[in-house]
Amino acid sequence: MERKGWSARVVLRYALLQVPFTALVLVVLIWVRKWVNLPIWFILALVGFLVIKDIVLFPFVWRAYDPDSPPLTNNLEGARGIAINDLHPSGYVKVGAERWQAELTESSLFIKRGQRVRVRGIRGLTLLVEPDGEE
Repeated sequence: MERKGWSARVVLRYALLQVPFTALVLVVLIWVRKWVNLPIWFILALVGFLVIKDIVLFPFVWRAYDPDSPPLTNNLEGARGIAINDLHPSGYVKVGAERWQAELTESSLFIKRGQRVRVRGIRGLTLLVEPDGEE
């Protein structure tokens, strides 16, 4: 089940994590005001800008503050690539324009450099590959 929006808990988490920086900026500006003649409107405008920035950015970053949100991943399963070096049982492959560390799905297999591979899974940042039967 995919959730379409954010909850009050996510909004609160985001707001509470923005407060320390905004408070620090406010304290530093008040402290600097002792030596530099900063108008109070400047301090309030800067703090207001920080709050507006947080409000504007929230729709773009809210998933990072929601532990229940499904990860946004690029599904590489089924993708085809080429072995950059011999895979016995691991090495590197090129899928699209990216170079990936790869490991064979069966340790008894061997893939030579330049041979086509197909991605069958992902473990961490390692692609699990096998020889591509379709040439």
